[in-house]
Amino acid sequence: MTSFLTVGIKTRIICEGDNLAEALVEGITQSEAGYLAEGDIIVVAESAVATSEGRIVRLDSVIPGHDSLILGAKYGIDPRLAEVVRTESDEIIGGIPGHLLCMKGGTLLPNAGVDASNAPPGCVVLLPRDPDRSARDIRDELESRTGVRTGVIIADSRTHAMRSGCSGVAIACSGIPSVIDARGEPDLFGRPLEVTKKALADNIASAAEIVMGEAAESTPAALIRGLGIPIGDQEGIDSIAAENCLFMGLLAGLKGK
Repeated sequence: MTSFLTVGIKTRIICEGDNLAEALVEGITQSEAGYLAEGDIIVVAESAVATSEGRIVRLDSVIPGHDSLILGAKYGIDPRLAEVVRTESDEIIGGIPGHLLCMKGGTLLPNAGVDASNAPPGCVVLLPRDPDRSARDIRDELESRTGVRTGVIIADSRTHAMRSGCSGVAIACSGIPSVIDARGEPDLFGRPLEVTKKALADNIASAAEIVMGEAAESTPAALIRGLGIPIGDQEGIDSIAAENCLFMGLLAGLKGK
């Protein structure tokens, strides 16, 4: 019987300029896992990655423009935060009180990933500038320090349409495929699957979120062991064009009315 291990990795508080891989190795050594093994998958919170990379903005340094003042009034958001979100967004689709719905890097997300949680007082944390490169760099550094090959996922918490609560989603992936194409495999009655693709990285990120800390736990990572996923040179997240997305298609239709 295959044995699986999912364990949260506690670290010291991550600060700008910290070597995140070093902190992870220290945390893994002190965790239930004990060591980093070949084939392990490490899931790291985007906020820890972004903080180590200095992606922190002090709101008192932000001067909101006219459009940000309007967005702030319309959605009940600090205009300075609205300015940061606008700067980080490719497009603002709409919003609800307290949040703007944005397009960034080919994905739909609230506030362009800008988050005040686990940020120093008066600050917000942006998403990593290049999440795929960050994941690759962490994986390379872990291999350099331990001699084993692992997969690395950078995860964020997201809400989903018509559901309460957050779950994990992968914003970067290195060493394993982000999606497994199951099309053509037979179902229970021998009929080939036509559209099914398994969101591997997102599913792993969601499992990791259960043992990671969203508040003051200082648990910005998780180790997943025993999945048996071969480690290779795969990089990046598979995404689809907005016109092929059910939710974006609906939004476009509503905007066109």
